[in-house]
Amino acid sequence: MQLKHKNGILIAASALVLTSCGGLGNIVGRSAPPELPAEPASDAVTKVGQPYEVGGELYNPADTAQYDDVGYASWYGEELRGKATANGEMFNPDAISAAHPTLPMPSYAEITHLKTGKTILVRINDRGPFTKGRLIDLSQAAVKMLGAENEGNFPVRVRRVNPNEQEKSALRNGQKAADRLDTPEQLLNALRRKLASATPPESATPIAVTVPIANPVLKPVPKTSAPPPLVVKPAATGIYFIQVASFSSKANAEKLAKQLDARVEQAGAIWRVRKGPYANDAAARAALGSIAAKGYRDARVTR
Repeated sequence: MQLKHKNGILIAASALVLTSCGGLGNIVGRSAPPELPAEPASDAVTKVGQPYEVGGELYNPADTAQYDDVGYASWYGEELRGKATANGEMFNPDAISAAHPTLPMPSYAEITHLKTGKTILVRINDRGPFTKGRLIDLSQAAVKMLGAENEGNFPVRVRRVNPNEQEKSALRNGQKAADRLDTPEQLLNALRRKLASATPPESATPIAVTVPIANPVLKPVPKTSAPPPLVVKPAATGIYFIQVASFSSKANAEKLAKQLDARVEQAGAIWRVRKGPYANDAAARAALGSIAAKGYRDARVTR
């Protein structure tokens, strides 16, 4: 709240980013920050922040009133309960909240699941995700409202809105806002076509787009005595890894790799910590949960 360097990670990031749910330190990505005492959420102060760089990617926070974009989302939960968000609040996975790399904190956005049209209102109070191909990270409660808790990355629309005070108050107090109408199929298809130009995370599954056909020509299906044989391709083995984090320091990468019994690979000036290989995608995802629970929420399965 899913979920992409000079002197470690940040060059222009303020202390705001350093204390985000990303707890950046020297890691390209986010890990668990220190515990914070519980304080009530407030909209009294809005934070935008200065441009900052993470993992070679430059982010420019801005108070964009008409923000409306499509991309991929992920989520995080119990592993960061009680940790500091980027605007100094305490992360509550049971609240309907989100992390975005550039929108003000707090601000409010409607999130639409582009597979189903389900739309919810969330409160943005954190920075992230810093992973290529991810537009926003949602809290555990928010992703459950969207019905996407079993999806690693899923396609969404993020549209900034200005809800009434009653809805803002509900989200500040960890409650959900009033239900939104589902997005109609015609608009969903337009958003899905726009999504086709976005960079998907490596583990994202493409979604189908219904394209209407003018004056379709129906052709008869030839009769066959028996269906063609089903060809089943064997699953690829031994080519799946978990990329845990990236460092500008080889020593720090080796230290983490030793803790996780992982390997270190160099990519230019970056040292990547990877765990594996795993026999298949299912095995890699089973191991991913324990790594994410240790605070590496941007760890992901790669091939």
